[in-house]
Amino acid sequence: MTEDAILTIEEVARYLRVSERTVYDWAQRGELPAGKIGTVWRFKKAEIESWVNDRLSASKLIPQFGSVQVESVLSPDRILFLGYSSKQDVLLTLADNLAGAPQVKNRKELSQEILRREELMSTAIGRGIAIPHVRLASVTDLVVSVGISRNDILGFQPLDDEPVRLVFMIAAAYNQHAYYLQTLAFFSARLKNRNLKDALLAAQDPGEAYALLTG
Repeated sequence: MTEDAILTIEEVARYLRVSERTVYDWAQRGELPAGKIGTVWRFKKAEIESWVNDRLSASKLIPQFGSVQVESVLSPDRILFLGYSSKQDVLLTLADNLAGAPQVKNRKELSQEILRREELMSTAIGRGIAIPHVRLASVTDLVVSVGISRNDILGFQPLDDEPVRLVFMIAAAYNQHAYYLQTLAFFSARLKNRNLKDALLAAQDPGEAYALLTG
């Protein structure tokens, strides 16, 4: 297939490994580069590939706003070693852990919104990392929980096919849009460091992982 090929919704859905309905919704909202021929959505292959590359590039995914003080958003008790292979089990376990932070006032809402956000679009960013994230009125300040898995976590459908092993879950107050983006960008950029990623996966306890992330 040539770079200037025109794709259908079905072809884009197969390429991105999402449902046809998801592709349609993204096109309708302008989140995916698309155009209409009559009443039918069509997509340029080169533009879809560029969109995928942008998603996999942390520097383009989210604007950079500088550094984040990890100590202010994460504590050792919010670093978990996971033994699940199911994405849903991982998300619910981390949400339950995150809900123990005083900044989170509604445990049920957090779990529901994390799952809903994941249904909308996978939060896997490539390189074996996923960053599920929400902003909620029931959260008073930004807080993070980290999951480190010895096993591949199934269900995230990463665009680069590298199985997810590290999950950074972020919950922020609804009015913290800039800080929320800053934190997403910070962790995305830091985890580009393969040495840091490997060290986290080899960590023996939460204290060691915490020292790596705050060092």
